[in-house]
Amino acid sequence: MEGSSVRKLIVLSALFASVSAFMVVQGLRVPGRSFAHPPGAEHQFSGDAGGWFQATKPYCNSVEAETRQQWYPPPAGMEGTAYSAACYALAGKIDRARELILDLRGDDRWKAAGIVFGVGHPVADAGDDLSAGPIMELVVEFWPNHYMALYHAGISRYQLGEHAAAKRHLEDFLQYYDQNDGWTSNARYVLDQID
Repeated sequence: MEGSSVRKLIVLSALFASVSAFMVVQGLRVPGRSFAHPPGAEHQFSGDAGGWFQATKPYCNSVEAETRQQWYPPPAGMEGTAYSAACYALAGKIDRARELILDLRGDDRWKAAGIVFGVGHPVADAGDDLSAGPIMELVVEFWPNHYMALYHAGISRYQLGEHAAAKRHLEDFLQYYDQNDGWTSNARYVLDQID
C-alpha cells in the first residue's frame, strides 16, 4: 500500500470513529456496531435499594458513576436516593451527593446521610481517613452529632493540615462520644498536637 493510501485509510478510520462517537452521545445507533448500554436506554432495577447499590458499586467511580446511574437508575424512595448519593460520594462527586440528599425532606435527610456513612465508613476504618474525609463531612452536614463521622472528618482535616476544622470536629466528637477507648485517646492526642 502506498503512503498516501495509508494516510487516507487512517483519516477515514478517524472520521468514522468520530462520527460513531457523536452518534453514541446523541443516542443514535451506529450501523454494524452494538453498544452494551446506549445513552437513554434505562434499565429498571427490580430489587431493593441495597441490591441496586451492590450491583452498582463497582461503577461508583469518577468516570462511571453518572452514566451508570443514567442507565440503571436507583429504585424510587429515600433509600434509593441515599444509595445513589452514596455512589456519587464514593466517586468523589460530593456536590451531586449533597443535591440528592437536599431533595429529601425532614428526617429522610439524616437517614440518607446514615446510609452514606455506612458506605464510606469501611474506607475510613481501613485507615484512609484522607479519602473518606469528604464523605464524612457530608454526613456531618446532615447529621451533626454523628460521632464517628465527626471523628473521621476531624482526622482527615488534621492530615490535611486544616487544624481549626480538625479541632472543631474532634471536640464535637468528644462531646458526643463517651467511651474511654482508642478513638477517644487518639482524638485527644491529635487535639494535643494542634494546641
